[in-house]
Amino acid sequence: MSKKYDVYGLGNALVDLEFQVNDQFLYDHKVKKGLMTLVDEATQFRLINAINQNDLVRKSGGSAANSVIAVSQFGGSSFYSCKVSNDEYGDFYLKDMNDAGVDTNLDGKSRDEGVTGKCLVMITPDAERTMNTFLGATTNLSVKEVDERAIKDSKYIYLEGYLTPSNSGVEAMKLAKKIAEENGVKTSLTLSDPSIVQAFKAQFEDVIGPSVDMLFCNEDEAMTFTGKDNLQEAREALKKEARQFAITMGKNGAMIFDGDTFIDIEPYAVKAVDTNGAGDMFAGAFLYGITNGMTMAAAGKLASLASSKVVSQFGPRLKTHEVQRLLHDLK
Repeated sequence: MSKKYDVYGLGNALVDLEFQVNDQFLYDHKVKKGLMTLVDEATQFRLINAINQNDLVRKSGGSAANSVIAVSQFGGSSFYSCKVSNDEYGDFYLKDMNDAGVDTNLDGKSRDEGVTGKCLVMITPDAERTMNTFLGATTNLSVKEVDERAIKDSKYIYLEGYLTPSNSGVEAMKLAKKIAEENGVKTSLTLSDPSIVQAFKAQFEDVIGPSVDMLFCNEDEAMTFTGKDNLQEAREALKKEARQFAITMGKNGAMIFDGDTFIDIEPYAVKAVDTNGAGDMFAGAFLYGITNGMTMAAAGKLASLASSKVVSQFGPRLKTHEVQRLLHDLK
């Protein structure tokens, strides 16, 4: 039976505010470079006011949101469950998701009063991205946001690791996974960030349970989660956590475990200017590929190409015509 959605995503709804800064700015404001740090609204407001805002780029974001948008841009179908408030940023978020062709649990529903979450993305000249996030309304994402109907009508669900710091977020992830497994829908999960993995490993283990069908991570996340100090040991340990997985390795490409063998994915050489969104694009392109008839090797090649294009420009997403051109170039 055909499914309406290729991918159902569950994750944070954040409006990304992206700026270019230098290392001195991060040092002066005591910002930890290269990590995602949760901050309060006052801290985020102070940082925004200290930055030259002429080059502000505003997009609907959140890690899983970027991935399901990528699925839609490639020509797939996707649904996103999230939580925003009834404010200007919430209005912007919903419109931006709809414009990207993504159905959401917000469509036609009333929203609570409050403040929609925002992610301040600071890009340094070495292309490293540093994020300070005020979660706002998404702090309260819970089982209420899980859409059982949409999950049942999907090929895969995709769970965002950034939800693990929230108890209600963990419960939402577990419910979504339970519904998926009971209805023959495959489950995928991203580890999201090394600092999140380190701080909330127990929550990740609780969500993963015996296993997930597909796991996405980078080298640091793989080693942090497994407690191994090299990638060879980490990838063997991951076999106990996921039936299949993909480990991204930056300029060295990626490796995919298809449940039987490892597949090396070649990198595409580019000059990186902004690494924000690379992992999100990799996951989105890969999920599009395997839900639309591609082999894992072909999906990995598409994901590698797409993520290389993302890091060669500013912002976590590509334009739809750019994404479509990638598909054409691979033929």
